[in-house]
This record gives sequence, C-alpha cells and structure tokens, in this order.
Amino acid sequence: MGFDLIESMDKKTRRQTALLRQLELARYLSLEDIARHFDVTTQTARRDVQELEHLGKVRRLHGGATLAQPIDPLVLRARRVENAEAKERIGAAVAERIPNGSALFIDTGTTCEAVARALLGHQGLRIVTYSLRVATLLAEGSDFTVAVPGGFVRPVDAGVFRAETPEFIGRFKFDHAVISVSGIDTAGDIGDDDHAEVAAVQAAMRQAERTMLAVDASKYGRRALVKLANLADVDELISNAPPPPPIDRLITATGPQVTVAI
Repeated sequence: MGFDLIESMDKKTRRQTALLRQLELARYLSLEDIARHFDVTTQTARRDVQELEHLGKVRRLHGGATLAQPIDPLVLRARRVENAEAKERIGAAVAERIPNGSALFIDTGTTCEAVARALLGHQGLRIVTYSLRVATLLAEGSDFTVAVPGGFVRPVDAGVFRAETPEFIGRFKFDHAVISVSGIDTAGDIGDDDHAEVAAVQAAMRQAERTMLAVDASKYGRRALVKLANLADVDELISNAPPPPPIDRLITATGPQVTVAI
C-alpha cells in the first residue's frame, strides 16, 4: 500500500472523527454544512455519512445526518456542570421577572433547574413541570403548588413523558412559560432533540401569556433535530451573553426582549 493512500485514509478517519464531534454539538448537519465545514465536496460528505451509517454511528436524515444513538449518559452527566456559574446567573435573572403568586410552566434541563433554585425565595407560586429534578427543587418552597404529569422517567435528566403529557400541560393556564432549548440556529429557529419534549413545551407556550427563553451562550448557533418554535414566538431571551451575528439581527427584526445576566 502506497504512502499516499495511507495518508488519504488517515485524513478521512480524522475527518469522520471530527464530524462525529460536530454532530454531538450541532445534533444535525446537512450535507452542505459538512462539505463547507471540512472543505470537501458534497459527494465526499455523502460518502462519509454513508460509511458512518454503515458503522452504526450516524443516521441519515433530511439531506444530512444526526447521531444514530443518544449521547452517552456519562457525557450528559458531564454537561450538567458545563457553564454552571452562567446558568445560576440566568436562573437569578429569570426569577427576578417572576412575581409572587404567578402560574408557571418550567421546562427540563440544567438551566431550568437553576431557575427553580432561584425561585425558592418566592411565595405562592403555582408550577407545572415535567422535570422531576425541577419538581424536587421546588418542593422545598413550603407554599408552592407543584404539578407533574405521570409517565416514564427519562434517564439522566429525569424528564417524565407519556403520550398524554402535552394534553396534561394544555389543561393549565400560565402567566409565564420558562423554557430552554438545545440550540438556536442561524435561521432563528429554536429546537430540541426529542420530539416528545418539543410537543410538551409547545403545549405550554400556547397556554402562556409570556414565554421566557433561558439559554447559556453555548446554545447560540447550534441546530437541534426538532424545531420547537422561532425566536419570533418568544417574548424574552435571557442569556449570559448577547446573541452573536446573525442571530442578533434576527432578534432585532422579530422583537423579543434580550436580557444579559451578569
């Protein structure tokens, strides 16, 4: 085997390994995204995806690729401590905007857990959540009313789901829906990677007077697998850093208020 062929194979292996890392961050990449990122043709990008699919590492989807399996639970647990300080600041900023006696929906995830901790100084809150972690934290509020749907508990983040979860959430009316997402892409779409989770949050947004999107800056520019909504559907974005271009221009055009938690 010639040295040129060996070098070519090593380059492809490195590229495909890097592609898997990119998919962990972005959740989904189109063939055009892959070609642009790695400076290859779309035909080469397609072959890489096909080879990784054959190995059981990715799944082809809508002209692109996503990871074939959920991210390893150990990786997810490690992410619980990512940007922890920023998430606490975001949680405090959200809590400042919640009056005593409010009716709330609170999403799942570590940022929303920070929101729950920051709300413990409030009084008379009525909360619906499908996160057992959020519910457990809020149970420390002696005069809070906390409702959770029944169902199966998802590992790692303790989200509770069943087919009727969106219907359960849709029975309530909320002053505020506090949500978090896996990514805000450059088209202004916000999304997550689980269709059931997206359906539950969409049900809450429909029943809320005001929707507050709480995300740390690592979510800017990420593309999630399932579209939840658009930035135009959000009343306020609360983050630890201002949105970068072109997301900042989309926010200026669509109008959600931006709060930077410092």
